[in-house]
Amino acid sequence: MDSGQKTGIDTAEQLRELLGAPMPRAVTKERVALHQRDREWLANSPFCVISTAAEDGTCDASPKGDPPGFTLVLDDSTIAIPERPGNRRADGYLNVLSNPHVGLLYLIPGRSETLRINGRARLLSDAPYFDDMVVKGHRPVLALEVEIEQIFFHCAKAFLRSDLWKPETWHPEVLPSTARLIKDVQPQATETVEQLEAYYGPSYLDGLYRTR
Repeated sequence: MDSGQKTGIDTAEQLRELLGAPMPRAVTKERVALHQRDREWLANSPFCVISTAAEDGTCDASPKGDPPGFTLVLDDSTIAIPERPGNRRADGYLNVLSNPHVGLLYLIPGRSETLRINGRARLLSDAPYFDDMVVKGHRPVLALEVEIEQIFFHCAKAFLRSDLWKPETWHPEVLPSTARLIKDVQPQATETVEQLEAYYGPSYLDGLYRTR
């Protein structure tokens, strides 16, 4: 750890002095309703990250994925995201109950831009449109309905710098298996590595849409 002196940024003025003013196009790109291109992006996106913060400031960022078009467009300013069976922690959803503000980041594999949506959310245990979000015969566990307050496309620089979509840069083998990771970071886990390997093996796919 570098023990040298650190220089903090404590005001908006200091931040602007360092970064400069945003380009006019970066300011004017914000919208409050879905454009046809936004709808097309959502129709082709299989993955998003939902960011939330509780009333006390506790934050969470949770990935959500389903077949492309899993986010349902209800109207020009409202979308719904289905929830499937998971680990039941519900960190982000608990945050929404005390603070409805959410930030969404939508990806399309191979595309270096992202679609960003900020808005106010609410949780629904059922709605008529749940029937439109059935996958492999399973309705959503619940849905996060988001009223859009801000939407825009984000530039490609982060993806270009990281070479994220270039397979030649992918090296998943640099870390051990999921089972080994869990056993290493959760020594209190009662399962053996072999049992965890079996759990996260081929049969894991069979439980993606049903409650285990």
